[in-house]
Amino acid sequence: MHAITKITTSVKAFPLKEGGGTDSVHTDPVYSYAVTHLHTDSKISGTGIVFTIGAGNREICSLIEGLAESLVGCEIEELMSQFGVAFRQMADHPQYRWLGPHKGMVHLALASITNACFDLWAKSRGVPLWRLLLDLSAEQIVNTLDLGYLEEVLTKEGALGILLDHENSRSEREEILELGYPGYDTSIGWFNYSDEQVRENVKKAVAAGFTAMKLKVGSPETERDIRRAYLVREGAGADAKVMLDVNQSWTLPKAISTSKALSDMSPYWIEEPTQPDDVFAHQTLAREIAPIDIALGEHVSNRVLFKNFMQAEAVKFVQVDCTRVGGISEFITVSLLARKFGLPVVPHVGDMGQIHQHLVLFNHIAMGHEALFLEHIPHLREYFLHPSVVNGGIYETPQEPGTSSDFV
Repeated sequence: MHAITKITTSVKAFPLKEGGGTDSVHTDPVYSYAVTHLHTDSKISGTGIVFTIGAGNREICSLIEGLAESLVGCEIEELMSQFGVAFRQMADHPQYRWLGPHKGMVHLALASITNACFDLWAKSRGVPLWRLLLDLSAEQIVNTLDLGYLEEVLTKEGALGILLDHENSRSEREEILELGYPGYDTSIGWFNYSDEQVRENVKKAVAAGFTAMKLKVGSPETERDIRRAYLVREGAGADAKVMLDVNQSWTLPKAISTSKALSDMSPYWIEEPTQPDDVFAHQTLAREIAPIDIALGEHVSNRVLFKNFMQAEAVKFVQVDCTRVGGISEFITVSLLARKFGLPVVPHVGDMGQIHQHLVLFNHIAMGHEALFLEHIPHLREYFLHPSVVNGGIYETPQEPGTSSDFV
């Protein structure tokens, strides 16, 4: 038995080396986490993380403490057997809900709490998160989810059906546990890096075994974006996948014109091209720049917005992040939605790939999602107790109990 006896919070903040983590909008990042600690009547505790880039962490921690009060006294197995109910109750808190609803700091707080609950659950069973999820029945998985506001496209029966339809073929996909999950390098081309630094980083990435990498674009001068994009293409080679990340800085007309100007270097996707809540603009852009594909999700805050983007055919690559939506359970919900719409899930890794390295294994084995690749950002490896291990461009399967979220 592992009952939650106390909930505390903390802030972890890690300044980056010069130029690291920068993009067209976020020019002075401090990679940070608002952390939930679930203490129990045993030696085991749960750690939950949610990502920010410096400011607002104390406010999020205050919200965590308010939202999580109802969990004190809960035994973890009992809580997780109907976690979808607890999730909805916290998300729809009669007072805190006003601060969202289901977005902003209040939803980030919920994500941290949720991730801590899954961490405690996996540790209490002595298994890594991916193993916990794969050992659960389809009904147990669905019971951890809140499918509210999705009923017209994904019912409980539909979610169960997706999981059950892939049960008998799991063995065909389980070799991924031995082979490892492919990664892509997102640290070659931060926005404030010089051209020469980008060129050298591309060489290092290719030498390290990466066949996919991402460049930050969105400069006021379109010529700079085009020059750097071709620089990466030249260094990575014609067969490499090169993604371009705008971080929301373009207007729709600018997104259309610049995407077309970049088309000859064959971007694998254009990421976060414009304001992240503007479904119609993304729909228009997707039609205008086809066959170039759009990726988004880093700043999509909940399952309903993801549903809208999918319904509008405004997204091809779903970058749901369990430290942006309401945690692991809502990540799984969005992954089920994406499977329903036939779209690949390639998470944004605000967690630095610590939790998502587990979740992509579950997505591939349990839902049949393509094992495309997972973003890799190495900047915080030294701060995690069990950092993700990437060799030859491949994530090795984690073996330690939990979600890999504990800090040293």
